[in-house]
Amino acid sequence: MTIKVVRGNPTPEELAAVVALLSVAGRPHSGPAPRRAGAWASRRRLLRTPHAYGTAGWLASALPH
Repeated sequence: MTIKVVRGNPTPEELAAVVALLSVAGRPHSGPAPRRAGAWASRRRLLRTPHAYGTAGWLASALPH
């Protein structure tokens, strides 16, 4: 990688900081992958589904969504 200063007069410390940031930014995240919650641990199942209105509303409330 070549870095060219177009404007200004950066100090060696400023150039070192820029090079350090660019070298870290190109690396992939090295930590463990986040674990997804299973269906039983998901909080989504705690949310209620909207009430089904109409003559067969009581039947629709028992059907899986």
